[in-house]
Amino acid sequence: MVENFIKYALHPLILTCVLTGWLFNLESPAFYLLVLLCVHSLLGALEYWQPARPEWVVPAWPKLINIVLVVILVMGAGMVAELYQVHLVTPLTAVRESMGLDIWPHSWPLIAQVFLVFFSSELIWYWIHRAEHRWHFVWRVSGHGAHHSFKKLNALNFGLNHPLELFFLAIPAALMELVFGVGLAAAGATILLVTQASIAHTNLNMSSKGLDLLFTTNRHHIRHHSVVLDESNTNYGCATLLWDRVFGTFADSSTVDVGVGPTEPTLAQKFLIPVREPSDTTVAPS
Repeated sequence: MVENFIKYALHPLILTCVLTGWLFNLESPAFYLLVLLCVHSLLGALEYWQPARPEWVVPAWPKLINIVLVVILVMGAGMVAELYQVHLVTPLTAVRESMGLDIWPHSWPLIAQVFLVFFSSELIWYWIHRAEHRWHFVWRVSGHGAHHSFKKLNALNFGLNHPLELFFLAIPAALMELVFGVGLAAAGATILLVTQASIAHTNLNMSSKGLDLLFTTNRHHIRHHSVVLDESNTNYGCATLLWDRVFGTFADSSTVDVGVGPTEPTLAQKFLIPVREPSDTTVAPS
């Protein structure tokens, strides 16, 4: 019973609860932290209790280190977003006004605007992410290999990125807001994206058929983390599979092993990935 609930119902239920909760707490900044806490408490408990791959269960001490890192990196992401806001809002507002880009459908229902922001920003991220895997320079300067370096995946991996990559991750939402003046819907799209990214990395047996036509499931995103180069160069959408389906990079198969190579780099080696690639890497672009 529990296994079937996790497999078929958990994913859509989490998305429904998060979006419904947001619609009733539009003016509450604390709600975003509450969502992160609740989603990761639930997924973390289930990963410990009903892991899809028991060998991927992370021991308490490394798990605590990862939690601390995610907290620091999430705070860093907020600082980067604020940096973009401070330095880009004036020039991009001028561009929007001069080019007549005030075309955002503010009259649409808010939830429809959220999904429009979500899929549009994910289109931008799709090409950034694909560039990271296509060109060695982008792979290195973004530190994207650090995100791929983990041999055991769980929901926390949504936020385990190299600090340099925070500047890349913040681009889609910043462009959508600053170029089109999206407004409140951008916040809803961000909370949906973070929830989706968490689910996409989770170590649970989830198979929400039909939902994967649009939303990334962990089965498909784990394939993207494969140590096999051809498998890794698929399913670039961390939150939606729509653009992978449109541009021919969607693939569906089970994944045996993940990471950048046969061994997992140390924390220090992960930090140094932009300047020193692990010698046994198998997925870095040439």
